[in-house]
Amino acid sequence: MSLLVVACLVMAAPFGWMAATSLMGQLEVFGPGQLLPESPLWSNYPEALTAQPFARFFLNSLIFAAVVVAGQVATATTAGYAFARCDFPGRDNLFLLFLATMMVPAVIVLIPRFLMIEALGWIDTYQGLVSTELVSVWGIFLMRQYFRTLPRELEDAARVDGAGHWRIFRSVALPLAKPAVATLTLFAFIDAWKNFLWPLLVTRSMEMRVVEVGIAAFHSTYQINWPFQMAAGVVATLPIALLFLLTQRYFVRGIQLEGIR
Repeated sequence: MSLLVVACLVMAAPFGWMAATSLMGQLEVFGPGQLLPESPLWSNYPEALTAQPFARFFLNSLIFAAVVVAGQVATATTAGYAFARCDFPGRDNLFLLFLATMMVPAVIVLIPRFLMIEALGWIDTYQGLVSTELVSVWGIFLMRQYFRTLPRELEDAARVDGAGHWRIFRSVALPLAKPAVATLTLFAFIDAWKNFLWPLLVTRSMEMRVVEVGIAAFHSTYQINWPFQMAAGVVATLPIALLFLLTQRYFVRGIQLEGIR
């Protein structure tokens, strides 16, 4: 138990430092041995969030994350069910091909993705921002593994009643897969919300920037204003923390069942 407490403290230390720095003055950050603010400057938060158009940044991140979550849940659940329960020629080989793409570093396909989006004329648009993020191979793997744990007797009973694959998926398999869907939703939202490199590359105007790119702008605009940057960072982590609290029960259950079979 003591080891677990130490591990939790180590994991929480960067977040504590970020929160403490967000309440310091610009010069106080560089004070020797300064870990906590002598007089918390709560005004850093409204000043930081109005120094850049963060309302627009948060809206863009919310739209980006919502569309990515919807796309990944739709593609991962349908493809995962097909790989788990539908028999078709080359199914296993195709699944292995999908898994093989996970070994390709994302940075390698970054330029081809950008050239494709540029050829479509989608630079600095929502469709260019989200279109390449709608499929998650990890999500397909997760849902396939989960669907394989479901008892076939339920599907056989539905099939006796005349239900086809789509009806069984929608009415039987998907409702039973809520823990895995919640896990996929949480990870897809986190990945989209903290995505930095792709939004930085595919957006040009301030109106299309997302939160992570907006936070990084403090480096150039304010010569590394750490209190402002940390204040914006604290606010940016709140949606992720709230989502985790809401889906924590399903998240833990989904992790337990992820690797079965």
